[in-house]
Amino acid sequence: MTFIAFLIFVSPININAQAKNTKAETFHVSGNCGMCKKTIETASNEKGISKAEWNVENKTLAVSFDSTKTTSDEILPGCCQYDRASKETSMAMLSDHKTVQEETQNPTEKAQVLDEVFNGYFALKDALTNDDGVKAASQAKRLYKAIDDADMKAMKTDQHMVWMKLMKKLSYDAEHIKGVTETEHQREHFASLSVNMYEVMKVFKTSSPVYYQFCPMAEEGKGANWLSLDEKINNPYMGKKMPTCGKTVETIK
Repeated sequence: MTFIAFLIFVSPININAQAKNTKAETFHVSGNCGMCKKTIETASNEKGISKAEWNVENKTLAVSFDSTKTTSDEILPGCCQYDRASKETSMAMLSDHKTVQEETQNPTEKAQVLDEVFNGYFALKDALTNDDGVKAASQAKRLYKAIDDADMKAMKTDQHMVWMKLMKKLSYDAEHIKGVTETEHQREHFASLSVNMYEVMKVFKTSSPVYYQFCPMAEEGKGANWLSLDEKINNPYMGKKMPTCGKTVETIK
Protein backbone atom coordinates (compact mmCIF):
# COMPACT_ATOMS: atom_id res chain seq x y z
CA MET A 1 0.00 0.00 0.00
CA THR A 2 2.84 2.34 0.79
CA PHE A 3 4.44 1.74 -2.63
CA ILE A 4 1.17 2.39 -4.48
CA ALA A 5 0.57 5.57 -2.52
CA PHE A 6 4.05 6.77 -3.45
CA LEU A 7 3.34 6.27 -7.17
CA ILE A 8 0.09 8.17 -6.92
CA PHE A 9 1.88 10.99 -5.18
CA VAL A 10 4.86 11.22 -7.58
CA SER A 11 3.17 10.77 -10.97
CA PRO A 12 1.33 14.13 -11.00
CA ILE A 13 4.61 15.90 -10.29
CA ASN A 14 6.29 14.25 -13.29
CA ILE A 15 3.32 15.02 -15.52
CA ASN A 16 3.28 18.65 -14.42
CA ALA A 17 7.02 18.96 -15.03
CA GLN A 18 6.69 17.56 -18.54
CA ALA A 19 3.76 19.82 -19.30
CA LYS A 20 5.66 22.84 -18.03
CA ASN A 21 8.57 22.13 -20.40
CA THR A 22 6.39 21.36 -23.43
CA LYS A 23 6.48 24.02 -26.13
CA ALA A 24 4.24 24.16 -29.19
CA GLU A 25 5.22 25.90 -32.45
CA THR A 26 4.04 26.01 -36.06
CA PHE A 27 6.47 26.43 -38.97
CA HIS A 28 6.16 26.95 -42.71
CA VAL A 29 7.80 23.98 -44.43
CA SER A 30 7.91 23.91 -48.24
CA GLY A 31 7.77 20.15 -48.62
CA ASN A 32 5.93 18.87 -51.67
CA CYS A 33 6.38 15.12 -51.83
CA GLY A 34 5.84 11.96 -49.83
CA MET A 35 9.53 11.71 -49.04
CA CYS A 36 9.48 15.21 -47.51
CA LYS A 37 6.45 14.37 -45.38
CA LYS A 38 8.05 11.19 -44.05
CA THR A 39 11.31 12.99 -43.27
CA ILE A 40 9.53 15.79 -41.44
CA GLU A 41 7.25 13.63 -39.32
CA THR A 42 9.83 10.98 -38.42
CA ALA A 43 11.96 13.72 -36.89
CA SER A 44 9.68 13.32 -33.86
CA ASN A 45 11.27 9.95 -33.11
CA GLU A 46 14.78 11.37 -33.20
CA LYS A 47 14.60 14.70 -31.40
CA GLY A 48 12.23 14.16 -28.49
CA ILE A 49 9.24 15.72 -30.20
CA SER A 50 5.92 14.52 -28.80
CA LYS A 51 3.91 15.69 -31.83
CA ALA A 52 4.84 16.45 -35.46
CA GLU A 53 2.07 16.89 -38.02
CA TRP A 54 2.66 18.34 -41.50
CA ASN A 55 -0.31 19.86 -43.35
CA VAL A 56 0.13 19.14 -47.06
CA GLU A 57 -2.33 21.83 -48.16
CA ASN A 58 -0.91 24.89 -46.39
CA LYS A 59 2.67 23.59 -45.95
CA THR A 60 2.74 24.01 -42.17
CA LEU A 61 4.35 21.79 -39.57
CA ALA A 62 2.80 21.76 -36.07
CA VAL A 63 5.13 20.43 -33.37
CA SER A 64 5.16 20.00 -29.61
CA PHE A 65 8.50 19.34 -27.95
CA ASP A 66 10.31 19.28 -24.62
CA SER A 67 12.22 22.56 -24.47
CA THR A 68 14.80 21.02 -22.13
CA LYS A 69 15.79 18.45 -24.76
CA THR A 70 15.76 20.39 -28.03
CA THR A 71 15.08 23.79 -29.57
CA SER A 72 13.02 24.98 -32.53
CA ASP A 73 16.26 25.51 -34.48
CA GLU A 74 17.16 21.82 -34.18
CA ILE A 75 13.81 20.30 -35.06
CA LEU A 76 13.82 20.26 -38.86
CA PRO A 77 16.27 17.87 -40.55
CA GLY A 78 18.46 18.48 -43.60
CA CYS A 79 16.68 19.67 -46.73
CA CYS A 80 13.47 20.38 -44.82
CA GLN A 81 15.02 23.39 -43.09
CA TYR A 82 13.01 26.49 -43.77
CA ASP A 83 14.12 30.09 -44.08
CA ARG A 84 13.97 31.61 -40.61
CA ALA A 85 15.72 34.84 -41.47
CA SER A 86 13.88 37.77 -39.88
CA LYS A 87 12.23 40.48 -41.88
CA GLU A 88 14.63 42.96 -40.28
CA THR A 89 17.63 40.99 -41.55
CA SER A 90 16.26 40.90 -45.08
CA MET A 91 15.63 44.64 -45.06
CA ALA A 92 19.16 45.28 -43.76
CA MET A 93 20.58 43.21 -46.62
CA LEU A 94 18.46 45.14 -49.10
CA SER A 95 19.65 48.45 -47.65
CA ASP A 96 23.27 47.32 -47.98
CA HIS A 97 22.58 46.22 -51.57
CA LYS A 98 21.17 49.66 -52.44
CA THR A 99 24.28 51.35 -51.11
CA VAL A 100 26.55 49.18 -53.24
CA GLN A 101 24.34 49.65 -56.29
CA GLU A 102 24.43 53.43 -55.93
CA GLU A 103 28.21 53.28 -56.04
CA THR A 104 28.15 51.29 -59.29
CA GLN A 105 27.71 53.45 -62.39
CA ASN A 106 26.90 50.78 -64.98
CA PRO A 107 25.80 47.54 -63.26
CA THR A 108 24.07 46.29 -66.43
CA GLU A 109 27.40 46.18 -68.26
CA LYS A 110 28.59 43.36 -66.00
CA ALA A 111 28.17 39.73 -66.98
CA GLN A 112 24.66 38.59 -66.14
CA VAL A 113 24.65 37.76 -62.45
CA LEU A 114 22.60 34.55 -62.76
CA ASP A 115 24.15 33.13 -65.94
CA GLU A 116 25.57 30.13 -64.08
CA VAL A 117 22.24 29.51 -62.36
CA PHE A 118 20.42 29.51 -65.68
CA ASN A 119 23.09 27.34 -67.35
CA GLY A 120 22.77 24.82 -64.52
CA TYR A 121 19.00 24.74 -64.88
CA PHE A 122 19.10 24.18 -68.66
CA ALA A 123 21.72 21.43 -68.28
CA LEU A 124 19.50 19.75 -65.69
CA LYS A 125 16.53 20.00 -68.03
CA ASP A 126 18.54 18.37 -70.85
CA ALA A 127 19.57 15.50 -68.57
CA LEU A 128 15.94 14.79 -67.66
CA THR A 129 14.99 14.97 -71.32
CA ASN A 130 17.44 12.13 -71.90
CA ASP A 131 16.15 10.14 -68.89
CA ASP A 132 19.62 10.41 -67.32
CA GLY A 133 19.12 10.50 -63.56
CA VAL A 134 22.83 10.36 -62.77
CA LYS A 135 23.63 13.37 -64.95
CA ALA A 136 20.56 15.18 -63.64
CA ALA A 137 21.85 14.76 -60.10
CA SER A 138 25.25 16.09 -61.17
CA GLN A 139 23.76 19.14 -62.90
CA ALA A 140 21.48 19.79 -59.92
CA LYS A 141 24.58 19.86 -57.73
CA ARG A 142 26.06 22.46 -60.09
CA LEU A 143 22.82 24.45 -59.95
CA TYR A 144 22.69 24.26 -56.15
CA LYS A 145 26.19 25.72 -55.89
CA ALA A 146 25.40 28.45 -58.43
CA ILE A 147 22.36 29.51 -56.39
CA ASP A 148 24.49 29.67 -53.26
CA ASP A 149 27.24 31.64 -55.04
CA ALA A 150 24.95 34.22 -56.68
CA ASP A 151 26.24 37.76 -56.12
CA MET A 152 23.30 39.65 -54.65
CA LYS A 153 25.27 42.90 -54.53
CA ALA A 154 25.32 42.95 -58.33
CA MET A 155 21.54 42.75 -58.58
CA LYS A 156 19.15 45.63 -59.18
CA THR A 157 16.61 46.39 -56.47
CA ASP A 158 13.67 44.64 -58.15
CA GLN A 159 15.86 41.64 -58.97
CA HIS A 160 17.13 41.47 -55.41
CA MET A 161 13.60 41.41 -54.00
CA VAL A 162 12.55 38.52 -56.25
CA TRP A 163 15.76 36.61 -55.58
CA MET A 164 15.40 36.94 -51.80
CA LYS A 165 11.87 35.59 -52.08
CA LEU A 166 12.72 32.57 -54.25
CA MET A 167 16.35 31.55 -53.65
CA LYS A 168 15.54 29.21 -50.75
CA LYS A 169 12.82 27.49 -52.75
CA LEU A 170 15.19 27.03 -55.69
CA SER A 171 17.86 25.61 -53.38
CA TYR A 172 15.32 23.28 -51.77
CA ASP A 173 14.36 21.63 -55.06
CA ALA A 174 17.92 21.56 -56.40
CA GLU A 175 19.05 19.84 -53.20
CA HIS A 176 16.40 17.15 -53.55
CA ILE A 177 17.26 16.53 -57.19
CA LYS A 178 20.99 16.25 -56.56
CA GLY A 179 20.40 13.81 -53.72
CA VAL A 180 18.80 11.04 -55.81
CA THR A 181 19.19 9.43 -59.23
CA GLU A 182 15.58 8.29 -59.70
CA THR A 183 14.11 10.47 -62.44
CA GLU A 184 10.58 10.19 -61.05
CA HIS A 185 11.50 11.99 -57.84
CA GLN A 186 13.79 14.39 -59.71
CA ARG A 187 10.97 15.38 -62.07
CA GLU A 188 8.61 15.96 -59.17
CA HIS A 189 10.97 18.61 -57.79
CA PHE A 190 11.88 19.89 -61.25
CA ALA A 191 8.24 20.93 -61.70
CA SER A 192 8.27 23.29 -58.70
CA LEU A 193 11.84 24.36 -59.51
CA SER A 194 10.68 25.43 -62.98
CA VAL A 195 7.77 27.50 -61.67
CA ASN A 196 10.10 29.47 -59.39
CA MET A 197 12.83 29.74 -62.04
CA TYR A 198 10.25 31.24 -64.39
CA GLU A 199 9.58 34.02 -61.87
CA VAL A 200 13.32 34.68 -61.60
CA MET A 201 13.86 34.80 -65.37
CA LYS A 202 11.07 37.32 -65.72
CA VAL A 203 13.13 39.94 -63.89
CA PHE A 204 16.69 38.94 -64.84
CA LYS A 205 17.88 39.51 -68.38
CA THR A 206 18.95 36.52 -70.45
CA SER A 207 21.26 36.67 -73.44
CA SER A 208 18.71 34.94 -75.71
CA PRO A 209 14.94 34.25 -75.76
CA VAL A 210 13.67 31.67 -73.30
CA TYR A 211 10.60 29.58 -74.02
CA TYR A 212 8.20 28.72 -71.22
CA GLN A 213 6.65 25.40 -72.18
CA PHE A 214 3.90 23.17 -70.85
CA CYS A 215 3.06 19.46 -70.92
CA PRO A 216 -0.53 18.52 -69.95
CA MET A 217 0.41 14.90 -69.28
CA ALA A 218 3.19 15.57 -66.77
CA GLU A 219 2.72 15.03 -63.04
CA GLU A 220 0.16 12.26 -63.55
CA GLY A 221 -2.06 14.43 -65.73
CA LYS A 222 -1.88 17.58 -63.61
CA GLY A 223 0.47 19.18 -66.12
CA ALA A 224 3.79 20.93 -65.56
CA ASN A 225 5.92 23.70 -67.06
CA TRP A 226 9.59 24.05 -67.89
CA LEU A 227 11.95 26.58 -69.48
CA SER A 228 13.97 25.99 -72.64
CA LEU A 229 16.40 27.82 -74.91
CA ASP A 230 14.98 25.85 -77.84
CA GLU A 231 11.52 26.63 -79.19
CA LYS A 232 11.24 23.04 -80.35
CA ILE A 233 9.58 20.88 -77.69
CA ASN A 234 11.91 18.45 -75.94
CA ASN A 235 9.97 17.27 -72.90
CA PRO A 236 11.94 16.75 -69.63
CA TYR A 237 8.97 15.08 -67.90
CA MET A 238 8.15 12.45 -70.50
CA GLY A 239 11.73 11.96 -71.69
CA LYS A 240 12.36 9.64 -74.61
CA LYS A 241 8.91 8.11 -74.22
CA MET A 242 7.11 11.23 -75.51
CA PRO A 243 9.75 13.90 -76.24
CA THR A 244 7.50 16.19 -78.32
CA CYS A 245 4.52 16.33 -75.96
CA GLY A 246 3.73 19.92 -75.03
CA LYS A 247 3.66 23.47 -76.36
CA THR A 248 5.23 26.91 -75.82
CA VAL A 249 2.96 29.15 -73.74
CA GLU A 250 5.20 32.22 -73.42
CA THR A 251 8.43 33.62 -74.79
CA ILE A 252 10.64 35.56 -72.37
CA LYS A 253 12.87 38.11 -74.14
